[in-house]
Amino acid sequence: MPHYSGPLLTRQLLDALRAARAAGCDQWHGSLDLGKSVRPVALRPDAFEWHDRRWPWPEQLKDRTIHVHDTEGWVPAARFSGSLIKLVPTEWGPPTFEIDGIKMLPTARTSPYEDARRKVALVAPAGKNILDTCGGLGYFAAHCLAAGAARVLSFEKNPDVLWLRTLNPWSPCPDDPGNGGRLQLTHADISQAIADIPDASADAVLHDPPRFGIAGELYSQAFYDQLARVLRPNGRLFHYTGSPNRLTSGRDVPREVARRLETAGFKAELALDGVLAVRRRR
Repeated sequence: MPHYSGPLLTRQLLDALRAARAAGCDQWHGSLDLGKSVRPVALRPDAFEWHDRRWPWPEQLKDRTIHVHDTEGWVPAARFSGSLIKLVPTEWGPPTFEIDGIKMLPTARTSPYEDARRKVALVAPAGKNILDTCGGLGYFAAHCLAAGAARVLSFEKNPDVLWLRTLNPWSPCPDDPGNGGRLQLTHADISQAIADIPDASADAVLHDPPRFGIAGELYSQAFYDQLARVLRPNGRLFHYTGSPNRLTSGRDVPREVARRLETAGFKAELALDGVLAVRRRR
């Protein structure tokens, strides 16, 4: 799917554009692509001009929502097909996304993009073949590519999340010439697709599954055994778990994950908000 190339508007951005026009300005400097770039925006009575195109003024925009322009006008970057999936702005620029109101990426203390960079650094991706099990918005893949990974094999199960990637300027595109063909993005469920990945073909793995209650199969011993199979000896794996409250959940998910990974043949330790593991030699 081609990437969207139009403006991405929030209510706060629209207010800033209108305030500049009301103050008599014929130009506003800022970002209409979620902080990816800063460019001048020409302000006209009936439209604004950005990237050499004219865009009609929206009448009103929803709060906490990113809007795109299509044949119906300005619409939220959201879809409902069993679950409501939407792109959500953050104060950092790179967006997060929500499924039925639940944020899928941490944003409270840092940018989700910067958070992904710190986690990717744990597996030292330069020159490596990376398995990215649950691609999401592609922030893990973006940092792997930027760090010089040889190849990133990324899977995403949800077609609506893949659609959100086409709207998000921070999501890497497999067809971008700048990526040199190093990113392969596959629409598939990794819990099933992993069976077709050859033994010891990955130098490192990034595993960022939905929470346990949604995708328990991605925390199972059987799946961890498969991760051990496809990862070469001494290869690194970072497994995001989050930090669920043991007092309310009654479970210590990070330590449960570490124990299962140990059983699968890894040496595991808690790191950041997940588990860092190294594949033991057989």
